[in-house]
Amino acid sequence: MIQATAPVKTLDDYYDYVEANGALLSNTHAHHWSRATLNMLGVNVSRKTKKALASDLPEALAADLTKVFWLAHFRNTNLKAYDFQNRVARRAGNTDAQFARIPVTAVFGALKQLVSDEMSQRVAHDLSPELRAIWEQA
Repeated sequence: MIQATAPVKTLDDYYDYVEANGALLSNTHAHHWSRATLNMLGVNVSRKTKKALASDLPEALAADLTKVFWLAHFRNTNLKAYDFQNRVARRAGNTDAQFARIPVTAVFGALKQLVSDEMSQRVAHDLSPELRAIWEQA
């Protein structure tokens, strides 16, 4: 796996980072996995944190984070990492929840480079313990 070491400053840098660090074959795959991860992240953080994070992200990423409709969804503050990965994988058109950890970690790593340290800490504290571990590892 090739790992991108260039800092993420633009949307193109973001997708290049996700592609390289997410073990993905193309930029199109990076878009799919990013959208899926942001959709699931958006329903697993509090409304205040989601709004604050969206304001720190480029418009395209903010839309992926906030424009998810769930009928009567209640946030699970103890969501297991495997369940999150499984949901992301299905949204990305994949079925391998174990593989999903790689692109999810890449998306989290790219997001952390786009936002301030304070925002990164706020997101970490708002996630379930297992997701927090992935966020901090990224």
